[in-house]
Amino acid sequence: MVSAKEDVNGKDKADRIRSLLGVGYWVQGFRCFPWMAVNFFLKDSVKVDPSTLQILQNSVNLPMVGKPLYGVVSDAVYISGQHRVPYIAIGALLQAVSWLTIAVLSQSNISIFIMSLYLLLSNFGASIAEVANDAIVAEMGKSKKPQSASSGELQSFVWMASSVGGVIGNLLGGIAIDRFSPQSIFLSFGLVALLQFLLTILVPERSLNLPKSPSNVGIRKQLSELLAALQKPEIAYSIAWFAASYAIIPTLTGTMFFYQTQHLKIDASMLGISKVFGQAVTLLWGIIYNHLLKSVRPRKLLEAIQVTMAVLMISDVLFVKGIFREMGVPDSVYVVVFSGVLEVVFFFKILPFSILIAQLCPPGCEGSLMAFVMSAVALAFIVSGYLGVALASYVGVTGNDFSGFPFGLLIQTVCTLVPLFWSSWIPDGVKPKTRTE
Repeated sequence: MVSAKEDVNGKDKADRIRSLLGVGYWVQGFRCFPWMAVNFFLKDSVKVDPSTLQILQNSVNLPMVGKPLYGVVSDAVYISGQHRVPYIAIGALLQAVSWLTIAVLSQSNISIFIMSLYLLLSNFGASIAEVANDAIVAEMGKSKKPQSASSGELQSFVWMASSVGGVIGNLLGGIAIDRFSPQSIFLSFGLVALLQFLLTILVPERSLNLPKSPSNVGIRKQLSELLAALQKPEIAYSIAWFAASYAIIPTLTGTMFFYQTQHLKIDASMLGISKVFGQAVTLLWGIIYNHLLKSVRPRKLLEAIQVTMAVLMISDVLFVKGIFREMGVPDSVYVVVFSGVLEVVFFFKILPFSILIAQLCPPGCEGSLMAFVMSAVALAFIVSGYLGVALASYVGVTGNDFSGFPFGLLIQTVCTLVPLFWSSWIPDGVKPKTRTE
């Protein structure tokens, strides 16, 4: 009888955790909704060029680099006896404030500088919330309690929640951009973030029965444990390879956005459908990984994804040169299918790698280490974006001249294959680490 009651309580707490994380990761995925409006606003109203757009897109992600600090603070500093839920609420509130402020400003008063400041604030809030959410996932993945998810199950659940948010955000974004002003779209997302804040503060962390940290160890102690974890070769080499596998690729997202909208005249709704297709593929990837690929060796899976990225980049070269058009494939079809898939394949590696790191991570610094990983990825994407700006300049691509674009995409493809030469840095056999190991 007691056992049955404990099972019911355990299931109830597991459902609460899934609800909290489901909302958090759904909003995280839904963040694409206002960003499509940002891109079109900067291109059409502010009249920025492709390089400026890409510089802004990457620069406003700088708060993501501070994730290790946010993770250490979340691990070590308790707010009213809680150290996860309050940070999710703070992150949601900062996002709500930033987007609502942008929305109420008149269009004539929004400069690139002001827009950048508020986008930085939004990403700062998103970073804090993501760190706390990721820490809960890492903790529950290592917990031995009956209500805990099995290894990889909770990660797959939140991955799918984020994907669903992305599908809805991109679908609504593509439709709304032609029917509503950017300010209306910013206002809508600000209200969504505000709703997340209100829902989060209603959840007492003690009701989730999260795994207990050893104690309120303090920031200095938490930093020392993070440094100790990073000194483990299997962790350090894995993170180094993972970050480098992104940073070494010069991305040309700003150039591709201009090519599709300026040169090919692809409308916003078609781009929205393309992103929806990509997010649907992401959702499918989460399901396939959870049911079929969890047992595949991490190194083999990451290598396969890297090669897939390169193959799809080759298809971009053929697309820009007009070969698919000559074969009878309309540009809009390619943009929806192949461009949508390529955009999300970049993120396929995150799911298996986050599970690998969660298994390698010593107990007690899950939040700090997962935050460090995502910070390294954020920095890698920023470096990748800046390299893309340099590459676009090198091949002579401008807002009106795309003659050098195919050559730039070819260079990008070659760079994508380079990390395969040191993929041995990724361990194949993994066992969870203890604090004393």
